[in-house]
Amino acid sequence: MFRIVSRYLPVPRCVAQLGIVAMVGWLVALPMAAQADVTLTFGTYAADKPTDTVRKYRPFLTFLADRMSVDLDEPVTIKMKIAKEYDAGIDHLATSEVDFARFGPASYVHVMDRNSEIQLVAMEAKNGGKRFNGVIVVHADSDIHSLEQLSGQSFAFGDELSTIGRYLAQSHLLEAGISSAELQGFDYLGRHDLVGEAVGAGRFTAGALKESTYKKLVAKGVPIRVLLSFDNVTKPWLASAEVSPRIVAAMRRVMLASDNQETVRQILKNGFLEGTDDDYNFVRQAMDQSRLF
Repeated sequence: MFRIVSRYLPVPRCVAQLGIVAMVGWLVALPMAAQADVTLTFGTYAADKPTDTVRKYRPFLTFLADRMSVDLDEPVTIKMKIAKEYDAGIDHLATSEVDFARFGPASYVHVMDRNSEIQLVAMEAKNGGKRFNGVIVVHADSDIHSLEQLSGQSFAFGDELSTIGRYLAQSHLLEAGISSAELQGFDYLGRHDLVGEAVGAGRFTAGALKESTYKKLVAKGVPIRVLLSFDNVTKPWLASAEVSPRIVAAMRRVMLASDNQETVRQILKNGFLEGTDDDYNFVRQAMDQSRLF
């Protein structure tokens, strides 16, 4: 009769304990030997076609990741998350589903109402300043030449949370004595390009959109012209409440560095300036006024 004998010899308990301690020490020390990569998610919403939105931001985000990698001395990777609608984009930043974002001014006001710990990284610069234009347009052949003449007509707005596409446009209509009661009808079409195309097709008498989108549509042959041009404040770049100050500071240094400005303008067509919450006060006033629309 044979007995099966184990090939493994018993290890003294004290030696096993020492081995466990040594292993734990090695595991704890390992992450400290090299810094982890930084992965960030950039979020925004599609004010125009989503494919155009990706094409617009990807070159700058690549540049930003490269320069932040040098600044932080560790690899930085930036992913993108594009929301189809404004409210979804606002929710993504308010709940830290994305790490940083580029918003319109009204969306900034809304997200700050949702989460006051949102961090303002920088503001875009347009021709060296903090203002750019929105427009109210009519058909190229329209005989309307003032906002007052829109009484009894139809109007196309953008998204219900859009600065230009809703709040500022409604504020200017109210100043001209036009509220929703004076219009034959109105609707919210979402994207700026859809507003311009709807007016060009004769489905609405007038509509509000970004000046840059207006110029693109006219270049494509859409028959619209400007009825009114008005000021808007430039867009903020924001970081979620959960992004560390170290990362925000690095992002801000890259955006505001004087030796980066020319490259940034070439890629993004805008530079950056330091911004404060007060820069958006006149948008808050327009949002309050639009409640009377």
